[in-house]
Amino acid sequence: MILRILGEGQFEVADHTVEVLSGLDNELQAAVEAGDDATFHRALSDLLALVRETGTRLPDDHLGPSELVLPAADSTLEEVRALLSDEGLIPG
Repeated sequence: MILRILGEGQFEVADHTVEVLSGLDNELQAAVEAGDDATFHRALSDLLALVRETGTRLPDDHLGPSELVLPAADSTLEEVRALLSDEGLIPG
């Protein structure tokens, strides 16, 4: 699966990583719904770190579509709230 981190680029991640990301996404969504800024920042940081650590960064000139778009590391709780669907950032 190809994911885009806004402001950073695209990463290809394995399906089993997406399952782990889904769990972190649930934490992130709960923090956003509760307005818990500290937990939100930790969950977002953990989510993006996992993509960076386990994913393969695609070249900047790669023109393929991203299946999911993740917020930038410096996104605010309110910015992420606007991106969330009922299923969070990562449907599943």
